[in-house]
Amino acid sequence: MSGADQPMAYQAAMFGAGCFWGVEAAFRKVRGVVDAAVGYAGGHTDNPTYKDVCAGHTGHAEVVHVTYDPAQITYPQLLATFWSVHDPTQLNRQGPDVGSQYRSVIFYYDEAQKRAALYAIGQLDVAKRYRGPVVTQVQPAPTFWRAEDYHQRYFEKQGGGHCHI
Repeated sequence: MSGADQPMAYQAAMFGAGCFWGVEAAFRKVRGVVDAAVGYAGGHTDNPTYKDVCAGHTGHAEVVHVTYDPAQITYPQLLATFWSVHDPTQLNRQGPDVGSQYRSVIFYYDEAQKRAALYAIGQLDVAKRYRGPVVTQVQPAPTFWRAEDYHQRYFEKQGGGHCHI
């Protein structure tokens, strides 16, 4: 089999958009998303727990780590899902959830993701899609710390649920 005949490798994306339960559930419904896992990123503590992150002392955001098949979905299409599941004009708040752990953030894995994120933010601001400017942070992807098992697929396990979404 030649290189052109081989399937493309899966790629990763990471987003913080408030409470991670609803964000994970939304990404799991997207065609081309192979996996979505909830966790923590962007803080200064190794192996943070939910309790640590919620206390606001670790600097982490609740995030969703998305594994996707670029043959089925593009990164800009993932960004469209990200924009649709939260209010990117609120930096450290989504719905009733307040604190930096609920911040709007895109953690990029390469320069192409960074460019796509910054371009999308510019396009949203020019189009005045929201009442205010997009304040979503765009930062290099740090270590992803997988959340406790009871948080994974939380809405599936609980038969639904409620978040800011």
